[in-house]
Amino acid sequence: MLKKKVIVVAHAMELGGAERAILGLLNSFDYSKYQVDLFLMRQEGDLLKFIPKEVNLLPMNQARYLAVPMKSLISKHEISMLYGRLKAKCLAKKRIKELGLKEDNQVELTYSHKYTWKYMDAINPDVEYDLAISFLTPHYICLNHVKSKKKIAWIHTDYSTIDIDVETELNMWESYNYIASISENVTEAFLQKFPILKDKIIRIDNIVTNSMVEEQADEPIDVEFEEEEHIKLLSIGRFSYAKNFDNIPEICKYILESGLNIRWYLIGFGGDEQLIRDNIEKCGMRDRVIILGKKGNPYPYIKNCDIYVQPSRYEGKAVTVREAQILQKPVIITNYATAHSQIEDGYDGVIVPLDNKECAKGIEQVIRDSNLHNKLIANMKKAHYSNESEIEKIYKIIGE
Repeated sequence: MLKKKVIVVAHAMELGGAERAILGLLNSFDYSKYQVDLFLMRQEGDLLKFIPKEVNLLPMNQARYLAVPMKSLISKHEISMLYGRLKAKCLAKKRIKELGLKEDNQVELTYSHKYTWKYMDAINPDVEYDLAISFLTPHYICLNHVKSKKKIAWIHTDYSTIDIDVETELNMWESYNYIASISENVTEAFLQKFPILKDKIIRIDNIVTNSMVEEQADEPIDVEFEEEEHIKLLSIGRFSYAKNFDNIPEICKYILESGLNIRWYLIGFGGDEQLIRDNIEKCGMRDRVIILGKKGNPYPYIKNCDIYVQPSRYEGKAVTVREAQILQKPVIITNYATAHSQIEDGYDGVIVPLDNKECAKGIEQVIRDSNLHNKLIANMKKAHYSNESEIEKIYKIIGE
């Protein structure tokens, strides 16, 4: 029997929840029945080594030049890509002003793909796939450079929290056969912006497997972290506005003022690192908020922490929350719009206010309440967080 052909298109394999969700998806395919190709715009990132051996990693094309400084494109003789990126930057700036959008918007990223895809080579042009999956927005490259009978574009973002050019994005999204959403809250926020796309939406959760998380959690880590005598809080994510790590030093300071002896560890990287470091110094938290940086395998750190905290301003659905629950760690998350799709408050996690002082009070209460602690762990032991069966929804689409 001929195998069905599937391609997954993504940006890179840097440390991040969406990238680990890609691994969850790739680890769930039945490779006796499916041939899976992976196209990465940039073949880089600490998670590259975890790609299953059955997956065929395709060569890169000019999409790799979307993330390099524009002036470097001259020496690389990529003049068309330079022109496309300059055009995108100018038009995005004009459009942002026209729409009166706030600084934290997605327009420039969207335009950078919209106005450069035509200068890129087709992806595996001799193959027609049964299904093409564009895993991260913008979705222009998969849309225009992959030949496939059906195409799915994934939503990983809470669209109620970001500014976009609705008209431009609508043209992109409506060109796909299906739009996969990772939660009901994500769907609702998306449809507030694009109600006309309701019939294209399907629910496919990020796939997280117990076996992968538990197996990698047993790998060795820094002895200092493992033997730490303080109460260990841990947060994992990209150092960006959405994750709100810049407020952790102040939250940590408030918790310490309550008399608790904690250290708060951060795993990740990103553009806000200097802001986080500045706030650590400003709050006098140099010995209390510890940036561990990139960790290709964060699971041993989750296993050895006391509490996992996701202090985000907004999320689609944080993969690390599910991973911490698999490892039966008390989870605290802030009350972002999709928080209640992540945990059942007081049952298998706790939701606290986003305000720094109130957030600190909430964390303090969880630390001090041993009965709640034990209740959360007992309920997580009873739960089944692995969801490999979500892959059946992909199979069904291919077979329709």
